[in-house]
Amino acid sequence: MRQKKSHSIKIEFDNNEFLPLLYGHHNSNLAQIEQALDVSLDSFGNIIQITGSQDNAVTARDTIEALYQRIANDRDPQGDLSSAMVKDALRWAKGDGKPDISAFAKGDGAIETWRKSVTAKSAGQKTYIDALTRHDVVFGIGPAGTGKTYLAVAKAVAALKSRQVERIVLSRPAVEAGERLGFLPGDMKDKVDPYLRPLYDALYDMMPAEKVDRMLASGQIEIAPLAFMRGRTLAQSYVIIDEAQNTTPVQMKMVLTRLGDDSRMVITGDLSQVDLPSGQKSGLEDAVSILDNVEGIGIIRLKGTDVVRHPVVARILNAYETRDTKA
Repeated sequence: MRQKKSHSIKIEFDNNEFLPLLYGHHNSNLAQIEQALDVSLDSFGNIIQITGSQDNAVTARDTIEALYQRIANDRDPQGDLSSAMVKDALRWAKGDGKPDISAFAKGDGAIETWRKSVTAKSAGQKTYIDALTRHDVVFGIGPAGTGKTYLAVAKAVAALKSRQVERIVLSRPAVEAGERLGFLPGDMKDKVDPYLRPLYDALYDMMPAEKVDRMLASGQIEIAPLAFMRGRTLAQSYVIIDEAQNTTPVQMKMVLTRLGDDSRMVITGDLSQVDLPSGQKSGLEDAVSILDNVEGIGIIRLKGTDVVRHPVVARILNAYETRDTKA
């Protein structure tokens, strides 16, 4: 088998102060990039020589330059460049269509919550965050691990923090429970909480626990199954409908028409994970086909390349996508 031609790129840095942080302890960050891209990185003072296939060498250069710029922009040479941030830079650099990685380098589009600053970990996530900023209604569609629910909750918390909205309403269909819901122990809250747990987890990750508990008790944050939305008008609210692939077309129309004045709505779901009875059309799929190109509505499709879990998860999802495309 013919070997790919070796390509060499040299990077020279003008500020040595940032290099220990860029290279990592015992060059661990460079080793991580080498392993991910099958390239060789040789450092000589303020110079890195990259050797590998042309595509991988260019991706390595883009990754390293973006990390260097991110460190310079943070203006904290004593900080820490984690393995996770190196993975984020690699994900950006390897994104579809070679996206403009300068957004990662600058740390653009950060969402400020009470506990942390949330930033896009891929080009697809940046597109999603931009849509959440621009549109009143956004559909975030994609596989598990792409951050579609987490980023929506982050935007909701930021909107509440800055008083753009008066409350957050989080909901998802409890399809798995079905008619068996009545046989589960406890009151209604006890019965539906297991299906809403991911929404609680995201809130507690972004807000102090006592603030979450207080706002849940006062109704400033409401988490409820989808059936509780019928007949309501949700004004001055940030509404998130999670796992929307398990809504019926009637349920989806019902929830979309709940939106009141000064409110925003995000509908998230994964069309490859529909749990509805066989033959029942997903309300999410139906809505996306009807509402595409409607003013004020953004439809963002995240992919396996946007998965921020273990790297093998992205490869698994890509394999399934390839199989489904061929079918």
